[in-house]
Amino acid sequence: MAAGAVRTEARVRAVDPGDLDGDPGLDALGVPTRPLAAVDVSRPQPEAVVRRAAAVAARSAQLLVGVAAGAPHPSLAPLLPELVCTLVGGPGPHPAACVPFHDPEAALAGLTAAVAVAPRAATTLGRLLRLTAALPVPDALVAESLAYSMLLAGPEFAAWRATRPQRATAPPDEPPVLTERRGDILTVTLDRPARHNAYGTALRDLLVEALELAEADPTVLRVELSGRGPTFCSGGDLDEFGTAPDVAAAHLVRLERSAGALLHRLAPRVHAVVHGTCIGAGVELPAFAGEVLARPGTTFRLPELAMGLVPGAGGTVSLPRRIGRWRTAWLALSGQPVDLTTALEWGLVDGRVG
Repeated sequence: MAAGAVRTEARVRAVDPGDLDGDPGLDALGVPTRPLAAVDVSRPQPEAVVRRAAAVAARSAQLLVGVAAGAPHPSLAPLLPELVCTLVGGPGPHPAACVPFHDPEAALAGLTAAVAVAPRAATTLGRLLRLTAALPVPDALVAESLAYSMLLAGPEFAAWRATRPQRATAPPDEPPVLTERRGDILTVTLDRPARHNAYGTALRDLLVEALELAEADPTVLRVELSGRGPTFCSGGDLDEFGTAPDVAAAHLVRLERSAGALLHRLAPRVHAVVHGTCIGAGVELPAFAGEVLARPGTTFRLPELAMGLVPGAGGTVSLPRRIGRWRTAWLALSGQPVDLTTALEWGLVDGRVG
């Protein structure tokens, strides 16, 4: 099984676990010169070497990615959880820390190229995922927002923003979120189909209002979340990215108007149905729900690294709790899509519908 399409790049040499130093090699401007290192986990290693390598990986600022043409050697089992992720080949089942591919070396080359585009954001993401996996959800959302806000003010995001014409945004003609109460069920429908339900400020605020209504009313026993049009949600509205004049204030607003926090608190009552190309917030938000169903042909992708950012709608919190931080790292670092079959195998969604 392949987790998604990968770029074809020059092969990357993997080092032995005993040669790891975990040093990203910061230059004079603080830019990592060696943001990623590949680790050969295919060959047996002495216990002492594995133990030392695991200790290095646990504190590393460098992204340490395992690679094996087949299954990792059993002697490396204590190291795998400490790596960012491990790219493997061959038939499964594989440990949760592993991402399977037909050609793990090609996947590694594509991952290396993606990280090279935004090394600051990539190394930030690696450490953030370790932190958010260990924190309670409210605190993890604070950590994610702080990292996101920092990167919004950084040069990698500025470089991405400069490549895209920024159009003026106008308020939607119609409310971008529809709510309807039927008995003890509240249906919440993202309704900005012409923009593929892009997660802009107006849509976010109405979604938060709908979820606050459900939280305040214990007679709402079920919240049904879906989207109208060709896509459940195509992620953040790119025309709004970087428009906040004050990233510190934007951080506070992000926490105050957090649909992710509300979905987490309401999770046992929330049933999400997704479809189409779910990108960014379109993956991050439904992953908080107690049940996620997907229609045939649905795909999932986290594109933020290519913009010099990390996920900012709660994805570094919601996805690790569904699929583990290792597969979350692969999605967020590579920017590659996963199909519905893979999403079901990983537990990103709970079932098919339609």
